[in-house]
This record gives sequence, structure tokens and C-alpha cells, in this order.
Amino acid sequence: MLKSAVVLLAFVAVSEGLLKIPLTRGKSARQFLQEKGLFEEYRSKFPYNPAAKFQPRVDQTLEPLTFDLDVTYYGVIGIGTPPQFFRVLFDTGSSDLWVPSLNCTSPTCYYRSRFNSTASSTFQAGTKTFYIGYGTGFMEGIIGYDTVKINDLYVEHQIFGLSLLEAVFMEAVPWDGILGLAFPGISVEGGTTVFDNMWNQAKIPQNLFSMYLSSSVEGSMLILGGTDPQYYSGGINWVPVYGATGYWTIIIDSITINGNTVACSGSCEAVVDSGTSLIVGPNRDISNINGWVGAYTGQFGNAIVGCSNMNLMPDVVFHINGYSFSLPPSAYVMKSESGCRTGFEAGGWILGEVFLRHFYTVYDVGNNMVGFAQAV
Repeated sequence: MLKSAVVLLAFVAVSEGLLKIPLTRGKSARQFLQEKGLFEEYRSKFPYNPAAKFQPRVDQTLEPLTFDLDVTYYGVIGIGTPPQFFRVLFDTGSSDLWVPSLNCTSPTCYYRSRFNSTASSTFQAGTKTFYIGYGTGFMEGIIGYDTVKINDLYVEHQIFGLSLLEAVFMEAVPWDGILGLAFPGISVEGGTTVFDNMWNQAKIPQNLFSMYLSSSVEGSMLILGGTDPQYYSGGINWVPVYGATGYWTIIIDSITINGNTVACSGSCEAVVDSGTSLIVGPNRDISNINGWVGAYTGQFGNAIVGCSNMNLMPDVVFHINGYSFSLPPSAYVMKSESGCRTGFEAGGWILGEVFLRHFYTVYDVGNNMVGFAQAV
């Protein structure tokens, strides 16, 4: 009876206030490498293949890891007792939590926070290893269990990975590790996900989370267990998750520009992924969209547009579950010191940061739905 009362009190305490995790928009790998004069070398050595992350896996112990030059958002979590703090990418396109181990031998680990298992009184070693595959080899690590601190919430006995070997390109990313927010079926580690453990341990009031991505360095927010109307206007438009892929997969009915269907004719499946920077789709569809908005192919294959032409460019409209989500040029054009390019890239259909910055997104685990609302 006492244990039940304690759980109920904890539940009520969280229910009274949403659990918000501030996200920082850090310096992208593209910016980091350009400053060091390494961009061309890394671009050719580690080609961008965002769709690899979502291709069917023959071996469930292998998870593809792609080098995304423009993913920038991260938040801070603690692992262990006392907590050791890490910057993590909150990734709706994967389901595992992993951070670098103190025993990681890759030079990239020396630049990032590393977990010291001997400094945590609650750490328990696992017996499994895990591998995350990428173009030129594997990230390799071991499994452990410990308490994970997210804001003022503690998730007990959480399975997580400790990397021992990492790709060279990890030096360029602005985060230390990844916290996956997709479904448990695609977990490489094979345990209960962080979010499912929050719900199972009665740490959050609703079995859903939501995300607001700002264009500024500060101001972005991950909200666990609810939604916050200060980050969106109007209602939330709900879309059912399609199939049992383990990802936040939805159906796009069509994509139009000025009333003309330019992509996704006859509908298509797309993954909603906070761990992908761009809007990704088949080469033919993406080329068509870029052509309609007036882009041309640049030196590195980017779709280049004139920064001064933005006010003349059309909206790109995504028709999903009977709703129309209009993406203006201010949302899909990416500005940098070298000029402007579109946020549309060839691959399988993925709605990444370019889409998610414009629409506040709710991931309803309990009802298998994704909700979109106009971000403010």
C-alpha cells in the first residue's frame, strides 16, 4: 500500500507540470568541418545516405548510423549515481540510448563526455555487446544498466550502450550520444526504451511526448508526457502511424506546388525523424520539387537557390490524412555564409528537421498517432 501511495504521489507531482527538456541548436558538422577546412574530405569519405537508417535489417544486432552534416539539436541528460552528464540527440528515428565509454579507444571519444562506470554506485554491467554500422566499419560497444536523469525525472535500471570504438566523423557532431525515441521493436540493445520505462515506472502523466524545434540557438523544447500550447497555434492534426515498422511512419497522400502534384503521386510512406536534418525523398520526386522552386545543382550536389529570390518562391504543400501542411520558402530554404540551398535531399521519404521546425510535432505512443500543429 505504501509503495502504491508513493508512486501515485510521484505521478501527481509530474502531472502538475510538464517535464520540459531544453534543446540547444549547436554548431552543425558542416560548419565544424568548413571551419577546419575538412568539409570536402569528409563529404567524399562519408557520403550522406539518410535512407540507410530505415532500410530493413537482416541482422537485428546491427543498426545503420549515417553521417548527417546538418543535424544540430541536442539536450542534456545524466546517467549514473551521482549523474554524469551528456549531450544527446533525441532521435525519433532510433530506439537505443548510447554514450561514449571512458574505455573508448577512438580518438573521437577524447573530445566528448565519456561514462565512467566505476564512478556510479548504481551501474550494473550487461553481458551483451552492440554494433552500429556505418559506411566504413562499425561502432562497437558494451551494454550496461543504470539510472538515467532527465531534468528532474529519474528512470531506473535503464539499459544503455557504452561505445568502445567510434567512427572518425563523430568528432564533428555537436552531441556525445543518442537517445532513441522510436518503438522498441527496432532496438539493437533489445531492452525497454527510455520512454517506455518512463511510462511503465509512472514517471509521466500521458503516454506521449512532443517536440518544438526553433530556428534559434535556444528555445527548442522536448516535452515528455504532454503538449504545451505556447509552442503552437490552432489545433493538433492527428495522423495514424502506418504499419508495424518500429518507426514513426505515416502516409503522405501527395505533395503539391501551386495546386500541381509534384511528388508522392498516389501516396507514399514517410518516416517522421528528428534525427534527420532535411526532407528526404526519391531522386525523381526531389528533383521535381527542386525544379519547381527554381533550384539548380551546385558543386557538392546541393540544390542551390538565390537568397534574394525567396519572396518569389512557392510554398510546398504536404497533404497528409486529409490535412494540408504548407511549407513556405522561409522554412525549406537553408541559409549559410556560402549562400542558400533547399532542404530537399534524395533518398527514401523522411520528414526531418526542415519539416519539424515548421510544425510542432506530437508522438502519441499510446494511440499510435503523430500530431502536427503550426509551430509559433
